[in-house]
Amino acid sequence: MTAPFAPLDRYLRRKEVEERVGLKKSAIYNHIKAGTFPKPEHLRGKRTARWRASAIARWMEDQSSG
Repeated sequence: MTAPFAPLDRYLRRKEVEERVGLKKSAIYNHIKAGTFPKPEHLRGKRTARWRASAIARWMEDQSSG
């Protein structure tokens, strides 16, 4: 039996994350520091932070369900 098809996950820039979750940069990083928001992954060095779309979708789902 083959695994079900999973859509490709993509990386989101901070501005895209802000638009999706309705939080500004400082609020996002405050939540990360508190451990209540997904941490970004650093690509191509320290200055390129991206979030997986699936992690943001799960966070948004958790916020609406609880």
